[in-house]
Amino acid sequence: MAFADHNQTFQTADQGAARARVLMAGVLLATLIATLGIRHMVPAEALAPIMVTVLFAAGAAIAGLALACRNERFRIMWFELAGGLTFIGIVISVLIEPDQLSRLFSAADQPE
Repeated sequence: MAFADHNQTFQTADQGAARARVLMAGVLLATLIATLGIRHMVPAEALAPIMVTVLFAAGAAIAGLALACRNERFRIMWFELAGGLTFIGIVISVLIEPDQLSRLFSAADQPE
C-alpha cells in the first residue's frame, strides 16, 4: 500500500516562506558584512552610495534568477526578495544628502 507510506517528505508553503526569510536575512547579513569590510577602504561619504549600489545589484541579480526559474511559486518568492532589496536600497538612498554626492564626484574631477 503505497498511499499509506508516511515517510515521504513534502515541502509545504510554510517551508518555502521560511526559506525566503532565511534567504533575505542572509542577503542582508552579507550586505552588513560587506559594509563593515568596505568601511575602512572608502571615505565615509562614499559608503552609503556604495551600499545602495550593492543592494540594487543584488536585487537585479535575484530578479534575473526569478526570470530563469520555471516554478511559479518560487518565481514569486524570488521577485518578492528582489523587490525587498530594491526597497531597502531606495530607503537608504533617501538618507544620502545631495551635497554629499556632489562632493564625491567633484573631488574625482579635480587634478591633484
